Amino acid sequence: MRTTRARAACGGVLLAAALALAGCQWGGGSGAASGRPTLTGTAGGHGAVFLGADDCASRGRERVTEVSCGSERAAARVIARHDGPVGDGPACPGRSDYVLHISESRPSVDEDGDGEVSRGYACMRNLEPPHPGDPGGGGGPRTVVGDCVYGAGRGEVRETPCDSSGPRSPEYRVVAAVAVRTACAPGTALYVSLGGTRPVGCAVRV
Repeated sequence: MRTTRARAACGGVLLAAALALAGCQWGGGSGAASGRPTLTGTAGGHGAVFLGADDCASRGRERVTEVSCGSERAAARVIARHDGPVGDGPACPGRSDYVLHISESRPSVDEDGDGEVSRGYACMRNLEPPHPGDPGGGGGPRTVVGDCVYGAGRGEVRETPCDSSGPRSPEYRVVAAVAVRTACAPGTALYVSLGGTRPVGCAVRV
């Protein structure tokens, strides 16, 4: 029997590039971000595609399950759904709060021996606040204009809420997205890799 499973990337720190499609650069070096907690879940059978666009999911400490959007258990909605690994597919919309990595248990066709076969990923937005993916919210799968970060050491930076409600106060705010570093305004203190057509984020001290 096939079991569809989901791994959710949650929390309020900047994701690694393979997970979030966005990373940071501190000065001239590449930054690395720590991993996030993961959740696993099974399909609830509410649609032809597990967690298709506009479907809703529950959220628990260990499992994520597809549920009716009218259910009291519904916690987040799929705002985009893509096949294949996150690193090979389109970036999630900037307003996404987190990414669900979806796979199914099929040991007979698994290639790496863990019994899981990738089914793609879903870009999720919470049905109610907080929305860490919003500009300045302190998280989400992408860094966007309006987000704040702090230095985490060893050439790393991480996102944090701009209103200082997180465990770390913001040190820099991304104020613009441009095509090349030279297009950043004078006074730019940090360059943040955003991806997309304007991949350089210009950040200033706050």
